[in-house]
Amino acid sequence: MRRPADILPSEITDPALYAGRRRFIQAAAAGTIAGALGLPALAAPAAARGEKLPGVRPSQWTLDEKPTPYETIVSYGNFYEFGPDKDSPGKNAYRLRPRPWSVLVEGEVKKPQRFDIEDILKWAPLEERTYRMRCVEGWSMVVPWVGFPFSELMKRVEVTGNAKYVEFWSLADPEQMPYVRLPLLDWPYMEGLRLDEAMHPLTIFAVGLYGEVLPKPNGAPLRLVVPWKYGFKGAKSIVRIRFVREMPRTTWMKAGPDEYGFYSNVNPDVPHRRWSQSHERRLGEFLKRKTLPFNGYAEQVAQLYAGMDLRKFF
Repeated sequence: MRRPADILPSEITDPALYAGRRRFIQAAAAGTIAGALGLPALAAPAAARGEKLPGVRPSQWTLDEKPTPYETIVSYGNFYEFGPDKDSPGKNAYRLRPRPWSVLVEGEVKKPQRFDIEDILKWAPLEERTYRMRCVEGWSMVVPWVGFPFSELMKRVEVTGNAKYVEFWSLADPEQMPYVRLPLLDWPYMEGLRLDEAMHPLTIFAVGLYGEVLPKPNGAPLRLVVPWKYGFKGAKSIVRIRFVREMPRTTWMKAGPDEYGFYSNVNPDVPHRRWSQSHERRLGEFLKRKTLPFNGYAEQVAQLYAGMDLRKFF
């Protein structure tokens, strides 16, 4: 038997997921999960490598660090619409249909619009940016995203001076995403940023990975990437973006308000309620490494939070 100190944070179940996962175990004993969710007895394998994205440029906003292997990035992660475990997206996201796809942009804007993903790929200036990504459970990756700055979208809808925050809503289609039929979270998944965070040049919409079209398990065809925050801030498979006046109450704030704050900046000095955040396990490495403030991006983003108590505004 392992000691509590030997258990990895990634093996600890969030309270918000416990009830749903308990039902999964009970259903599994009766052999009913696959039938109830419309899944085959054996999940289909992950999709093959995607097509290359044309016109991708290198970016100044990139790290000179060895990227995590493609297969690891695609097969290990969180995407609760496809299941509660780290390997669930890689097994079940084959059901996602990323074409055709459109994104509604509305709220405090002069030109609300619905953008087709194919049109976005025509006007968006695509760059490859290798970012550190840190998950709240204590694991991390280095990911070579292909994407474009959030500010490019803002230009096209003309955000008004009333907007202070922006919401990102993910798809919640039970036909494609069977686990939204269960109360794991308050569906659809919604995240948010303060407007100046969204406008920072590090914030991007990702449409690709390793120079190729974004894989389904990683949030195809469009996801948010904010590298100085914990990974759950990166809404996947986005279908709606709203510019708003008031701070939104995001999905994880509803699920665990004492554990998941709105800002969710990587702060190694503030432990999660059930584990330390001082160190992380880079996937593919045996030894843990010290976690850096703002995930190593303090020089670029710390000024956004000048004067704020980052223990209170976590």
